[in-house]
Amino acid sequence: MTGTEGFRARIVFLLKVPLEYEYDFLDAYEQIRYEVARGVPGHLRDQVCRSATDPEQWMITSEWRDLDSFVAWEATEEHRELAAPLRRCFTEARSLRFEICAETSAQPAPEPATTTS
Repeated sequence: MTGTEGFRARIVFLLKVPLEYEYDFLDAYEQIRYEVARGVPGHLRDQVCRSATDPEQWMITSEWRDLDSFVAWEATEEHRELAAPLRRCFTEARSLRFEICAETSAQPAPEPATTTS
């Protein structure tokens, strides 16, 4: 682990998926995400997002209890087997790893007080 022990991790995959593979890509993502959510230690949540300006640009983010949990999962044969159908759909990929140091609350900000006369 790095010097930020105890921090959750965010993994970002930036992918280029040709339009003709979009549905295969989304089908493969659906298969993988349920398998991971059901039984991979340390996995918390994930999202798949498409660029608003380039329909071939995609991003998958996942949140993990810690970076070690992701690294351990990524090194398994199960990960390679599950990710294979997804990997067949993209032509470019970039992977980034971050430790979450701070975040905003999901709670809405309080409304300003109003005065009545």
